[in-house]
Amino acid sequence: MLKNKTIMITGGTGSFGNRFLPMTLQKYNPNKIIIYSRDEMKQWDMAMRFKGDPRVVFAIGDVRDTERLSRVMTGVDYVVHAAATKIVPTAEYNPSECIKTNINGAMNVIEAAQDQRVLGVVALSTDKACNPINLYGATKLASDKLFVASNQPSSALSTRFAVVRYGNVMGSRGSVIPFFLSCAKENILPITDEKMTRFMISLEQGVKLVWHAFANMHGGEIYVKKIPSMNIMDIAKAIAPKAVTKIIGIRPGEKMHEQMVGIEDAPHTYEYNGYYKILPAIHGWSNDPARIGDGKKVALNFSYASDTNSEWMSVQELRKWIELYHDSGVS
Repeated sequence: MLKNKTIMITGGTGSFGNRFLPMTLQKYNPNKIIIYSRDEMKQWDMAMRFKGDPRVVFAIGDVRDTERLSRVMTGVDYVVHAAATKIVPTAEYNPSECIKTNINGAMNVIEAAQDQRVLGVVALSTDKACNPINLYGATKLASDKLFVASNQPSSALSTRFAVVRYGNVMGSRGSVIPFFLSCAKENILPITDEKMTRFMISLEQGVKLVWHAFANMHGGEIYVKKIPSMNIMDIAKAIAPKAVTKIIGIRPGEKMHEQMVGIEDAPHTYEYNGYYKILPAIHGWSNDPARIGDGKKVALNFSYASDTNSEWMSVQELRKWIELYHDSGVS
């Protein structure tokens, strides 16, 4: 589906874009991938790694700028919306800036995509958008709602929008693994709470979920990958088993456990091989046979949370992942 197409990634110099770019170039051989972001230094570094590949194009711009978005989207077939203000404490202390990027930016991406007749847009979301307790999660919930509601039921030619929801992305910037690795040099690991749990997903799995969303979506779906959980203490053991752990308490706006499907979403959620799909409650789309496909409706009291997950990653499995990927710089 992406073969010979033009793809644009907002926030494309982040961890996701750095994995999506080489994987998609190799698998689909698109006509062009446009990396759209506001950090010229990150673009320069990324451009050096892909120097000589005419399929890779860079464009400076901000999702807050609708006019620039629309201009760069000219001729684009598919958009991955990865740009966001993501650090929980940063959002708590700078709420207006978080809203401008995560909510206003989402609206700008939607309007530009519709104006330029983009075929499909997949937006990256977060577990924190499910029953949010912090501003970051609240803005991503609003963003998710915007993307879901922007699908037009009356026109087959309209731009299609869907969302993919992730847990903790292993090795991504700002995530716990690189943070613990840096702290391990001092032989002290700060732990928020010994009972804390997190979902664990690799960047490669995240990229493949986006591919699946593009191929599968009819518009308005939220895709949730089935992934294992880990306790924060086991993550610490995997990274620095001899380090001293220091309990520092939960940061402002931080959750004890992650949740990607809440009980409130259960009436509209279906289970598939390897993932869940939350269908839109609007327009009767949660009962649409085309959107449901071969899915099985979950129980009414169903929720998908990191502490009640049936699948868990072991200390040995995480150590193996670190040896294979993080140490080699792949992530």
